[in-house]
Amino acid sequence: MTAVTIAAWILGPLFALMTLLFIFRIVLTWYPQAELTRFPFNLITIPTEPFLAPLRKIVPPLGGVDITPILWVGILSLLRELLLGQQGLLTILF
Repeated sequence: MTAVTIAAWILGPLFALMTLLFIFRIVLTWYPQAELTRFPFNLITIPTEPFLAPLRKIVPPLGGVDITPILWVGILSLLRELLLGQQGLLTILF
């Protein structure tokens, strides 16, 4: 196995997992009474918050709605397609 193949095997599931966590984070915004620091919600909050916090400084909430999880789903989808898609960089390399 080449390094590119190993990277593709690692990045594919990682992008899928992070996208799923951000989608769960979007759903959690519909329930403001949910305590994000308590189990099981912290399983979603802990891995996603380091990505969301810096982006919140750049993109403020629109009409009181935090759109940063939606932006991260788009960013991860774009990165996945650019790297691992049918014409992706890592796909072309191996």
